Parts: sequence; C-alpha cells; structure tokens
Amino acid sequence: MYKKTAHGLITGCLLFAVTLACAASEPLQESIRLTFEQRAETCAPGLAATELEASGRLHEFYQRRAFAPLWQEPSRRAALLSELEQLRDDGLDPTDYPLDWPAHASSSAEQQSVCAELQASRSYLRALQHLSLGRLPQETLEPFWRAPQSASPTPRPALLELARRGLERPAAAFAAARPQLAQYQALRRAYAERRRQPVIEWTPIPPGRLLRPGTRDERVALLAARLVAGGYLGERPQADDTLYDPAMLAAVEQFQSRHGLQADGLVGPDTLSALNTPAADRLGQLRVNLERWRWLAGDIEAETLLVDIAGGLLSYYRNRQLRWQGRTVVGRADRQTPQLKSLVSRLTLNPTWSVPPTILREDKVPEILRDPDYLQQHNMRVLDYAGNPLDPAGIDWENPGRIILRQDAGPDNPLGQLTIRFANPFAVYLHDTPSQHLFAKSPRAFSSGCVRIEGILQLLQTLLPAEDCAEILRRLASKRTQNYPIKRRLPIVMAYWTAHVDPDGTLILRNDIYARDARLLAALQKPGH
Repeated sequence: MYKKTAHGLITGCLLFAVTLACAASEPLQESIRLTFEQRAETCAPGLAATELEASGRLHEFYQRRAFAPLWQEPSRRAALLSELEQLRDDGLDPTDYPLDWPAHASSSAEQQSVCAELQASRSYLRALQHLSLGRLPQETLEPFWRAPQSASPTPRPALLELARRGLERPAAAFAAARPQLAQYQALRRAYAERRRQPVIEWTPIPPGRLLRPGTRDERVALLAARLVAGGYLGERPQADDTLYDPAMLAAVEQFQSRHGLQADGLVGPDTLSALNTPAADRLGQLRVNLERWRWLAGDIEAETLLVDIAGGLLSYYRNRQLRWQGRTVVGRADRQTPQLKSLVSRLTLNPTWSVPPTILREDKVPEILRDPDYLQQHNMRVLDYAGNPLDPAGIDWENPGRIILRQDAGPDNPLGQLTIRFANPFAVYLHDTPSQHLFAKSPRAFSSGCVRIEGILQLLQTLLPAEDCAEILRRLASKRTQNYPIKRRLPIVMAYWTAHVDPDGTLILRNDIYARDARLLAALQKPGH
C-alpha cells in the first residue's frame, strides 16, 4: 500500500512538473511564432529579417514543431555547445556559430529569450550544413563540373531531418553530418593532433645551387636544423655542419616522400619550397583540404574511380574499399586538369589522336614551322573539319585556319593502347601513354589536361569481368581503332587535394601545384559565412 501511494505521489509530482514546464513554455512558444510572423526585425542585426521569412529553413524548422522552444533545457544547450567546440577539429571556427544573444536595453527579457532561442537554432542548422556540404560555396572558389546523370543514387540526409533527429542527441546529428569518408576522418585526426601541438618555427633556407649528397655548403646547417625541427633527423655533432652526409640524405628522402616529392635526396626548388613552408601554413593546408572533402562528400560513391590531381594518383574503390591504385600524369599549371564528376561510358581501343585546338596552336604549329618533316616523323595526317585529307605542303602554317591534325594509332601515339571516356565539356579523358618514364617523377604535372594512367590494362582487369578483359585484349591485338561500351554505372571523380593520409597512416603534405590553397584559406579565415 505504501509503495502504491509513493508511486502515485511521484507520478503526480512528475506530471505536475511537466505541466508547469509546458505552461511556462507556452508564452515563449507564442512569442516565437509572432516573431516569425510579425516581429522579425526585433532580432536584427544578429538575425536578419530575411532569415526569419516563411520561405526560410529556420521558419520551416520551427513550424514543423509548432514553434515550440528547443534550447531551454540547460543539458541540451550544453550538449550543443560541446559539439560546436569540437568543430575546431574540422578546421571550422566555433565563433561562427554563436549561442548567446547580446542584451539590449530596448528589448524585453522575453524578446531577448526568443532571439537567443532562434540564434541557437540558426547556429545549429548552419553548423550541420557546413559540416555536411562545406562552409564556402565551391562553385565560386574552385569550380567543379558535374554531369547531369552523375548524381549519387544515395544522396546525403536532408538537413532539416538530420537536425530534427539530433535534437535529443546533438552529437548524433553532428556525427551524421560529418563526412564518413575514411580520408576525411584521417585528415581530421591529423589536423586535430597538429593544432594542439606547439607551432615550431625555423629559419628559411636561402635559394642557391642544387644541394647534393656529399657536397659542402653553408646552407647545410640550416637544412639540418630544419630536418631536426621536423623530426626527420636527430641532433648532429657540430664538427662539420657544412657537409651533406648520409644521415642527412636519409632524412631528406623521408621528408620528400612525405611531401609528394621525388625522393632522390636532391634539394632543388620544389624541395626547398616544401622545407621553407611554415608550420602554420601546413595547418592551413589541412584546413582547406578538409573543406574540399566536405564539398565532395556526396559525390564519392561506394564504387568510384577517383583521380587525385595534386597527388598524381588514380584510386579505384569498390564497396568503399581500395581495390587498385596507380600513378598518373596530370595537367601542368598552365593547362590544368579540371575538377569534375561523370560516368565512364566507353573505352577507345587503339585510339587515334586528334590534336586539341590549344595544343595545335601553341605546340604543334611551332614544331611544324621549325621542322617541315615533323608530320611525317610523327605519323600525323592533316584533315579538314569534314574529315577529308589535306596536303600539308599546301597549308600556310603561319595561319593554318580550320584544320585537324590526327595521329594514327600505333606505339608512338600519345594515347597509347586505349582511352577511358566519359562525358565532360573539357575534352579530357584517361589514357595510356608510351611516356612511361614520367611516372617515376613527383610531382607529375606534365600533360595538357588529360590524365595519363600507369598500368591501365591492370586497372581494367580490376574493373571489368575476365571475359570482357579477354575480349578487349583480342580487339587490341587487331590494331584497329574501335569503341568498347561500358554499360554499368561507373562514376569517376577528378578533384584536387594537397593533403592526403596514406593507408598506413602517413600524412602527405604536397606542394600546391596549381596555387589554390592560399585563396581558399583566406576565404575560410573570413568570419560570418
């Protein structure tokens, strides 16, 4: 009897407390509704009136909950604040997502509560959007072309639904918004670890002659100090600090491999640039690459051909697992490989090469003017735009007009044995190449925009069934130019990252071959986006 009475008392007290809480929230709920409908300007300038319009997501977020307040419980507000603080590890600034509302003498306590409530929700929604899609507009900073048919069949969760589900546990909403891609998570861990460490400074190494192992140079002491500061070299005895000795060679090679450079021990301009990059700039480099992954998180599907432009790598993922990886050659700085997403449509076997207009104008015509035998030596034909052959001797090469240069299939054709084609407005594709020696270099930015693949036949053996590969080899042996369709959905993404974490956990910080990082970092550092 006592237990029943006690249980009844407790239940009654809880119901009474809930009733009081609901009654207390009702005036605030009505004030929130009226603020959206009639008094939007009262929360300016912190919240612009346009943000409270009926067409906006903040209005829809509250309308779905009958304008009930969401952040009055201290525990829920504290949980949100905790998640916002953790955005530092994503390279985002928590101060861009304020929760507090400054007191104004002209505002009533009730209206200040309303504005603080709306401010918290605005910051909540904005943080989820920035985590999920990126803080900055990709299209204005680093344009990325998407084929209309290439949209992922499994899009990321809708923002308002994600926010609604996360109200009881903001941590779950933030975890779901944050890209689940392994590369994003690895870069986030690397950034979090580095930003907590003291920033180490070093004296820049002046430019000069190439530093080779075994040579003596006054700059070797600065090189050694830089390698010690970065953890690549132990402290050296001071007996002869001008000698580039074997211990330094091993340290330089390790440094080069961790910065996407050719690990040859030669300290030239690229290595010198990487050595002289301040530690603070490297932190910024990680920040901009986290943003790039947020931009593309919805484009990377479970099966994807992924071209890492700055890294000179092609990776093939199936079921989000790396199945194949090979080196690539990409466009040089003045003819950059574009960023895009498309679907592979076909292979061209034993391709001919029709010289693109830019290469024709800037490369081939000057070669022909220097050497009249150039066309014959390179097995090239001259055609009009209808495909009819023209006599090279009858063309004014100072002003050749509308012509096509075409190189026949063969061992010297720059496209090699095959190309991988996909729709895009840039006339780029993946292809084989006879210039295999370039794959040993790093970085590998030597092309006019297309992407050359090392081991392209091995890639096909991973991509396609055995019977398809056998048929492709049979057709290649015929030496005839022909297309081979790819009927299944095969997404390809070509994008630019200057930071990467290898499968073994090694962080690679590359030189910025297209000089894009500084502009993106400056935009990230501006408050209020």
